[in-house]
Amino acid sequence: MFVRRVAVVGAGYVGLTSAACLASLGHHVVCADIDEQKVEQLRRAQVAIFEPDLPELVQEGIAAGRLEFVVGVRNAVENAEVVFLCVPTPMGEGGAADLKAVEAAVAEMKDLLAPGTVVVNKSTVPVGTAKRVLELLDRDDVFVASNPEFLREGSAVKDFMHPDRIVVGSDAQNAAERVSALYARLGAPTVLMDAASAELVKYSANCFLAMKLSYVNAMAELCERLGADIANVTEGMGFDQRIGQSFLQPGPGWGGSCLPKDTHALLQIAEAAGHEFELLSATINTNEKQSRLIINKIADAVGGDLAGKKLGLLGLAFKAGTNDLRDSPALKIAGLLKKEGAELVAYDPAIPNAVEGVTDDVTVVDDVQQAAKDANALVVLTEWPQFRSLDWAALAGTMTGQVVVDTRNLLDVDILTRAGLTSHGVGR
Repeated sequence: MFVRRVAVVGAGYVGLTSAACLASLGHHVVCADIDEQKVEQLRRAQVAIFEPDLPELVQEGIAAGRLEFVVGVRNAVENAEVVFLCVPTPMGEGGAADLKAVEAAVAEMKDLLAPGTVVVNKSTVPVGTAKRVLELLDRDDVFVASNPEFLREGSAVKDFMHPDRIVVGSDAQNAAERVSALYARLGAPTVLMDAASAELVKYSANCFLAMKLSYVNAMAELCERLGADIANVTEGMGFDQRIGQSFLQPGPGWGGSCLPKDTHALLQIAEAAGHEFELLSATINTNEKQSRLIINKIADAVGGDLAGKKLGLLGLAFKAGTNDLRDSPALKIAGLLKKEGAELVAYDPAIPNAVEGVTDDVTVVDDVQQAAKDANALVVLTEWPQFRSLDWAALAGTMTGQVVVDTRNLLDVDILTRAGLTSHGVGR
């Protein structure tokens, strides 16, 4: 395997994970970010992101001399053979992806790139972005490729090092081959295609998963109306190899940094192309409805009126294994509960303190017993596995009510019953 000089622009989830993992594969990687404080922390191998194995990988890369962190694009790209763009592409006006950060990075690097450099869009970007980047570079001696990431927060390092597939798209075959060669040691299936198709792969995959989650939540509601158990239904479905067992768990709705923005972005892309994507619209609408269904479930569990009720919320992150609060369904539900007049105390093992401007609707504590103290009910909102092994009898002894609303169907109902608690799940 050839060792490449790689630049990664952006040190967020995708950028930092990509930089650390590429360095572990033997490449020399320079990772750039505009946040000077973040860069200084990373130089000391201090990783603020809650991501298993990532701090160790960063430390190993620095110690081996294969991983560097710098401030600004200029200090990263001048000697690079491949430049990965891993900057934020948040939801913009009308649901379209905001490409300001991509365009700014390209404008800064265009005159610094060595001839033959491949610029790679790794951020999730709309179809046509590779062509747009090529226009902005305005050079015929550099190339552009799309290499979408499929990293799940909480298992990003594992997903990078053991991928289901590697997708690389470019209208220049040699550029696609050079990017795919970076991953040669992984031995993963590699799919080379045109840039537009590669850009659409990530959207289509994420939106399909969102549809699957919305479908299961809709089925869970039907199960409650018909007296069926969604756990039994999904178990029976999951053995069908055409369906599989993943993403068949009902919950309080889907969220996070990817699915909400990607579903809205693809919907906007479809509308701009004159395609009425009714299935995707229904997926989004079903997810919006799920939050209200959960609020109604909690209200019914505590007697119908939430005003003045003290609720202990277990989990704030959008999923277990991360401290990411972006578009967290737990926070959305907390906001709705607050509007109903409930008093909220929350515990999340990855979020020990309040986050200004984000967790304003709740009091965040660092001990689960504080969340349970005098609570009329406990509400499980994030599927942290350690919640299963809590001392539920002790928690019940500190509560005013004896109710647990388990929006993730995470807990053992028999254990809760023996602790004197009444459990309310989803789709049961």
